[in-house]
Amino acid sequence: MASSLQDVTAFLILIITIATLGPLQFGFHLAELNAPEDVITCRAHTVSTTIGRMLSSITGRGDSSPLDCIPMTSSEFAAVTAIFTIGGLIGALAAGPTTSARGRWLSMQMTAACFLGGSLVETFSSTRIALSVGRFLTGLGAGASTVIVPLYISEVAPPAQRGFFGSFTQISINVGILFTQTLGYFLSHDGAWRWILASGIAIAGAQTLGLLLVPESPAWTASNTGNMVQARRVLQRIRGKQANIDDEVFAWGLGPGVLSEEERLLAATEHGSPSDDVTPRSPSEPRQQSDKGHLGFVQVLRDPLTRPAIIAVVGIMFAQQLCGINSIIMYSVSLLKDLLPVSSALLTIMISIINLGTTMGASPLPDKLGRKTCLLISILGQGTSSLILALSILFEVKILSAITVLFFVAFFAIGLGPVPFILASELVGPEAVGATQSWALGANYIATFLVAYLFPIINEALNKEFGGAGWVYFIFAGFALVWAVFIKHSVPETKGKKDADEVWGRARRVD
Repeated sequence: MASSLQDVTAFLILIITIATLGPLQFGFHLAELNAPEDVITCRAHTVSTTIGRMLSSITGRGDSSPLDCIPMTSSEFAAVTAIFTIGGLIGALAAGPTTSARGRWLSMQMTAACFLGGSLVETFSSTRIALSVGRFLTGLGAGASTVIVPLYISEVAPPAQRGFFGSFTQISINVGILFTQTLGYFLSHDGAWRWILASGIAIAGAQTLGLLLVPESPAWTASNTGNMVQARRVLQRIRGKQANIDDEVFAWGLGPGVLSEEERLLAATEHGSPSDDVTPRSPSEPRQQSDKGHLGFVQVLRDPLTRPAIIAVVGIMFAQQLCGINSIIMYSVSLLKDLLPVSSALLTIMISIINLGTTMGASPLPDKLGRKTCLLISILGQGTSSLILALSILFEVKILSAITVLFFVAFFAIGLGPVPFILASELVGPEAVGATQSWALGANYIATFLVAYLFPIINEALNKEFGGAGWVYFIFAGFALVWAVFIKHSVPETKGKKDADEVWGRARRVD
């Protein structure tokens, strides 16, 4: 334990914190229009909160003017909201090939530019078209970030803590959601909603400047540029001067034996050890996978060695959404408005706090229990919660409904929240990880769109057909059972495995 903690340096914490500003902005922009919807669309000059009414009265504005709002119908506002998901899908699909070819650092800078430009357009928009353009740009950055950042973290985090640091992606998304919903609670009145959107400019600016301190991924540098000296130097800085990095370097597939004599001597000097400590690879030892080129988006599906991983990660991403989490995150205001004697905006903040707290508290579990175990606990917990929620809503047991919603969100945070982002970079070798991330996030955005669009329609149709409410959660409970079976039989455990070959139980690939 003590030796593993030596690999966690202040510099590692710094660069991961800066990198996760990308996923944080994903959460921020995902929820930024939730609280101020009625104010933005000119339906009201303040949301129904004590704080909002008080601040609105202080400003002395009795109604919304064209300068303070953008007139939109419900369907037009839904389109503005949904275009973020379209941008996210395109960003996710483009991010894999881009980050594989151009590197993680430049790719993260591109996402920062999208966030900055999109936030500027949103803040100063006066039409729904302009607001849609801004949402599309921030969606591009969000989708790309959720591909690039988990990949970068998996490459700079110590192997023993990759599960822990991998959960930072989901934690930062939850922080962004909580932050923007808290701003919405206080600023959803008159023209103050623009300050919510303007906060995105500040975050994007901080990300742009912070990335100047972040190095390129040493694994990418080694496998794409062949500059092993630079790659080792960066990794040594991340791990600390006294850390032994030979095992990690060998895991790149460009082990110490492929270094030139000059590079081997330099690597040995940096360790303060004789040059023969850097053991050359045996001539009979096969070269590892990074000797082959990167696999593209279609190639990973055609390749029989990577196809099972694509099926697994796409299934996991669909499971993440089709177990129903966004029915709570996106529709909690209407779903819970009659369950507790507090404002729906405050209820949304409470749910976000539970989600964030559980995600942080459960972050060590993937490394302790295993990724697959966490997924199964999460899915079965959500399925049970869905069943109880359906029954409690149907029979109007309000306090049980409220409590069950909290357990529903907590179970999501244990596994389905963070683990899919971790597995997407652990089920394949480095030559396929970028394309696999794009498949994973593409599936995630499609599933998110399906739930966001179809949930209110199916919910209303079932309630009209059978009477009462809550019937749709029987469907989510059924989905949970289906996805639990899928994960049990189609998703391997990656905890403690060195590479994709060991994960899938096959001999190391030789090309």
